[in-house]
Amino acid sequence: MKEYPASSCSHCSTVWQKKGTTNCWSNDPANAPSRPGNCPSELHDDCVKEAFDEYRGDGEDARIAFVAARVEGLCYQKTAGSDAIVARWTRVEDTIAFARLMGYRKIGMATCIGLLDEAQRLADILTAQGLEPVSVCCKAGSIDKRELGLEEADKVRPGTFEPACNPIAQAEICNRTGTDMNIILGLCVGHDMLFNKHSKAPVTTLIVKDRVTGHNPIAVLYGQNFYYKRLQKQKMEL
Repeated sequence: MKEYPASSCSHCSTVWQKKGTTNCWSNDPANAPSRPGNCPSELHDDCVKEAFDEYRGDGEDARIAFVAARVEGLCYQKTAGSDAIVARWTRVEDTIAFARLMGYRKIGMATCIGLLDEAQRLADILTAQGLEPVSVCCKAGSIDKRELGLEEADKVRPGTFEPACNPIAQAEICNRTGTDMNIILGLCVGHDMLFNKHSKAPVTTLIVKDRVTGHNPIAVLYGQNFYYKRLQKQKMEL
């Protein structure tokens, strides 16, 4: 297998900050900034073009790509006589619009047990919008963590019963129920991977688990020059 150097689109942030444009996003492609040496569009030109071929035709990937692009346009409010655009939809509204435009009706919700209240609030909204929510909690089956091979000391509260998360079961229950689309609500890192891997229906994430920031992980990136500077200076202790 051919080895490729690591690409890094994040480095283009410097170009964006200086010019307000990059090679892949420019109102004037002919005069756009040049591609950096590690640009994936340069290193993987064949991959980019082959992937785009998947968006053409009548397959599910093509439909998802088309509807996703349409929702992106709909979520902004155009201002008459101005080139200013203002976002008008939340992620919840984006998700509803996407489901309806795709013709999806039965919507699975793979929720963390700590977010059951939020799951019910979302279920109420989906129902009001003419969709059929199906929710499955991460602790389905209530199986002790020790059966995963963990030691008692590995539990959050050693010496007590703690059920393990069961994301594969969450995915399979959604599969059996025949969901058209699934939404992740705060599954742990790793558990979300297993759910995505085993879900037959397309999956989107509405809530990302972050116990410290109130499930707003981007706060760490905004605060890294002060409160979270330690993440750049020292390795995390596990």
